[in-house]
Amino acid sequence: MNAVEIEQAVSDLAEQPFDAEEFPFAFLEAFGNKATTLKRLRSGASNKSDLGGLLQTNNIHIRTCAPGAVTETLTALRDSPATARAKAKYILATDGQTLEAEDLTSGDTIACDYTDFPNHFGFFLTLAGISTVRAIKENAFDIRATSRLNRLYVELLKDNPDWGAAERRPDMNHFMARLIFCFFAEDTDIFNGTGLFTATIDQMSDRTNTHEVIGEMFRAMNIRPADRAGASLPRWADVFPYVNGGLFSGSLDVPRFSRIARSYLLHIGNLDWTQINPDIFGSMIQAVADDEERGALGMHYTSVPNILKVLNPLFLDDLRAALEAAGDNARKLLNLRNRIARIRVFDPACGSGNFLVIAYKQLREIEAEINKRRGEADRKTEIPLTNFRGIEIRHFSAEIARLALIIAEYQCDVTYRGQKEALAAFLPLDAQNWITCENALRLDWLSVCPPTGMEVRHRTDDLFAPPLDQAQIDFENEGGETYICGNPPYLGNKLQSDEQKDDLRTVFDGRVKGWKSLDYVAAWLMKAADYGTRTKAVSAFVTTNSLCQGQQVPILWPAIFETGHEIEFAYTSFKWANLASYNAGVIVIVVGISNTGASRKRLYTLDTDGAVLEKVCSNINPYLVDGPNLVVESRREPPRDSAPMLFGNMPRDGGHLIVSREQMVAEGQTDPIFRYYLRPFFGSEDFIQGKTRYCLWIEKNQYEDALKSPLIARRLEAVRQMRLESKAGSTRDFAKVPHRFVQIQGTAGQSTLIVPRVSSERRPYLPVGLLDRSAVVADSAFALYDAPLWNMAVIASRLHLVWIAAVCGKLKTDYRYSNTLGWNTFPSPILTEKNKADLNESASQILIAREHYYPATLGNMYDPDHFYTDYAVLREAHDRNDEIMERIYIGRRFKNDTERLEKLFALYGQEQKRGLVVASAPSGARRRG
Repeated sequence: MNAVEIEQAVSDLAEQPFDAEEFPFAFLEAFGNKATTLKRLRSGASNKSDLGGLLQTNNIHIRTCAPGAVTETLTALRDSPATARAKAKYILATDGQTLEAEDLTSGDTIACDYTDFPNHFGFFLTLAGISTVRAIKENAFDIRATSRLNRLYVELLKDNPDWGAAERRPDMNHFMARLIFCFFAEDTDIFNGTGLFTATIDQMSDRTNTHEVIGEMFRAMNIRPADRAGASLPRWADVFPYVNGGLFSGSLDVPRFSRIARSYLLHIGNLDWTQINPDIFGSMIQAVADDEERGALGMHYTSVPNILKVLNPLFLDDLRAALEAAGDNARKLLNLRNRIARIRVFDPACGSGNFLVIAYKQLREIEAEINKRRGEADRKTEIPLTNFRGIEIRHFSAEIARLALIIAEYQCDVTYRGQKEALAAFLPLDAQNWITCENALRLDWLSVCPPTGMEVRHRTDDLFAPPLDQAQIDFENEGGETYICGNPPYLGNKLQSDEQKDDLRTVFDGRVKGWKSLDYVAAWLMKAADYGTRTKAVSAFVTTNSLCQGQQVPILWPAIFETGHEIEFAYTSFKWANLASYNAGVIVIVVGISNTGASRKRLYTLDTDGAVLEKVCSNINPYLVDGPNLVVESRREPPRDSAPMLFGNMPRDGGHLIVSREQMVAEGQTDPIFRYYLRPFFGSEDFIQGKTRYCLWIEKNQYEDALKSPLIARRLEAVRQMRLESKAGSTRDFAKVPHRFVQIQGTAGQSTLIVPRVSSERRPYLPVGLLDRSAVVADSAFALYDAPLWNMAVIASRLHLVWIAAVCGKLKTDYRYSNTLGWNTFPSPILTEKNKADLNESASQILIAREHYYPATLGNMYDPDHFYTDYAVLREAHDRNDEIMERIYIGRRFKNDTERLEKLFALYGQEQKRGLVVASAPSGARRRG
């Protein structure tokens, strides 16, 4: 269940007559417990309560009680030995009139009327496996509002199917935006009376004419007071103020309401809309109008701390430093206020406006502090909403972004100037509109946010009102600063639609080779760099970390550097996680670029506790390392003195040349010829997880003898048929030799080092290993045939792991090893024979340590939850290996991974200067077939 579904279930429970016996089970059901779980609890099989309540292990202890005994019951639950034994996270007591609960982990508590406890449902979300952030607990209203608006939206589309058609969907979305505004306005006295909009619908309509009543209210909000005399407005509609600003212009058509839809509407209106948080609400409500996103409704929350990872280093930190430096100096404060009033924030992928709203609220907070220090606390803001500009491709999201900014402005006015002043300045809405509904990658950004003085007109999709002449507005912003920010769509190259590929072509074709391999988000960085060549701006985006790893680096970053831009600040990889535990969170970075030539570059990392560490750098390279702007490109030859690393062998056999352990045992007993031609077969997963498979490996001169086995003959015939039926000509060609693999990269004379191509990012080391001469390596892994053992020591080092993480990229969150990008480019000093001997010994000790823990698999041993606690001998072997490696590089241990990467890139740069990084023919390997 997602948060919205949980909120609905909790609300339904609170509206039902209280049943003391049934409540605990209904409560758990509302948070997603399955029927089988509840059955076991009802029977007492898993109910551990010692107080006659319901106690679910590792979850919650609930007890209902007599009226007035809630507090003492909660105390009894807290003191219960069973609560401690069962490691309950929560305790809850209720008598059907009041409800009290406590989070035993954090110590947080709630106490409320029973009917009001749905407003606190976010307090309990971890019961459903949803890891919450504090903001959602404190703003459960936004989830509740989203839930109800979603039900209304779905019901209206069911009753008005024509409104769901593509040509009418913008009308439907605009109607929902109008409703949201009315709900907010009626609860904040903007409509000169609390609940006026909802009360009017309740009193003046039934299910047959609800649309007419709403239409008349909307019409009133579109008529200026001076024009109302001849407008024939009903008396009950005439009380609504003139709003307009484009929100109520154009068609005032309203969909028809069924009895159920009208009921939903009244329920929504009865919520307390003063609690709306535009930081959160906009992100969630946009999912209401998006069929693809509705399945994750309520999960579209981007936390303020994450947004501030972009906005703080982009410009807010600088403003706060200027505020601190100004102290109480009136002149300096005035200059800072004037500067803030001319700052433009531009989000070219603004969605529902999160970044713009947060930026606006942060600037208002700084401005308010300036006014306070200058003794002008009641002063009207000088920060115009027109300085917060966005481009958004989805119509409804663009409308919500505009509405979220309007609400944020009103709330800031209330906070910093008072309710009376806020109301006086609010209506009518400003007709200026700077949220553009278009494709940002097809639009010239200068038409939305031009250099001051440029005479261009802003293009729009007529969201709220026709725009004013932009040059007039920009003249007022003469000398201002422009900051570009946002969280554009990521989309790897295989997930892009044909239209999105065309978007990338528009940005990159003719200037960047290999652009088809780029993530979609790369186009925003390129457009920002191009924008920066035409007007002064600093840009920062949340992007996939793959843009600063692997093969995308040499494709994208040279083009950005050619525009004169540098990386001014960056956050290294972290999880951009939202609400749900099932929303695992994508691994992202924050990259800020400019062409200002700033000498002080800032690199931020998050430690294991989430604390932000800042490093001042002279330069940040495209791998987000303090160092020169190097680009690591593929090499065809291995490092000096090292063995070549080759792809494993590809059978392309339909599975008929591969034999499971069970098949080997069962069939090999009856067919010794079959067993004779089997060899151990290892891919990445086999090797890491300790799985054993075999393959038929038949040399050309053994073919006739192998066919004497009926089992082999049947399998080879199946391979032949499979290959003949293939669409690929190269596969069909191998039908004539069904006994052999299609691609044989090599086999060993003595031994093979195997390197998995994909490995979990959680492991502290890459799980390289040693196989005997009989083993065949599959194409899901790399192989080094008859390599010196010290090669394994290098690959198994922390130094090598951080290089692979930086330059090879990742598959989802796993390391994606590349022989040409990772092994062949790995920078190394010249190794002496003593160095090699020491590394041979340390590699041997790692292998011996692994044998010590047999039959544990490498997956078990290198699991970070156990590696440091359960496998001390292996940990010590790796530590010794790292000690030897790192002393070879700098004569001591490195302090951290950052220092490791800096050294490696410095060595790589030296190799480039010496001309050692040159592609050449690959070294040979023993080929057999």
